[in-house]
Amino acid sequence: MAQFTEVEPAALSAPTLVEGFPGVGLVGKIAVDHLVEAFGMSHHANLHCEGLPPVVGYGADDRSARTPVRLYADEERDLLALQSDVPVAPRAARSVAECLGSGLGDEVTPLYLSGIPAERAESPPAVYGTATGGLETRLADAGVEAPPEPGVVSGPTGALLARALERGDPAAGIVAESDPKFPDPASARAVLRHAVEPLAGVSVPTDDLVERASEIRKARERLAQQMQDPEADASRAQSTGMYQ
Repeated sequence: MAQFTEVEPAALSAPTLVEGFPGVGLVGKIAVDHLVEAFGMSHHANLHCEGLPPVVGYGADDRSARTPVRLYADEERDLLALQSDVPVAPRAARSVAECLGSGLGDEVTPLYLSGIPAERAESPPAVYGTATGGLETRLADAGVEAPPEPGVVSGPTGALLARALERGDPAAGIVAESDPKFPDPASARAVLRHAVEPLAGVSVPTDDLVERASEIRKARERLAQQMQDPEADASRAQSTGMYQ
């Protein structure tokens, strides 16, 4: 079972949860880190799950130790953000998904974010969506396109979507074309603009995301190196081809 330790109470009615486990291009992590900073979201709760690395984090100019996976809340926008400082090993993905999923109430609508490796040169990253529990219509109404070809989502994001599918719970899986080797702020911005904004009903300032691309890449370089380790792999989508 999930162990949420409340840090600061939050009055939420039917919140949208944006998930930010590290994955290809660090799309989810960059997007969630930006949401937390841009909206000044409050540290709502800490998440304790078997399978998460037994590490402690800390912030800049902050002497307080913190868990590596945390929930942030925005009462005004009825929004939750899952911020993670660590990747989740493939062998632990299902247990972490069960732990987190069991702790979310029925009133929460999760958006699970993933990157799909793509060499796109200068073209804008495409954003696609898949859904469980009847959210397909909501994706269509929001203008989130269906994937152009078959594929799978793996890592903790895939495990979270699999759990929702098994239970018939509403959830959306957002997939964005991403740089397979480096952090991709442009892909994160595309996810925020074309999926999170219409689905959560919020307006996110994103201009500085790409302007700060160099800064973000340097800050995330060490985590990106971890993602090259197969045992530290995390959320990703990948095409299976039309005839496989």
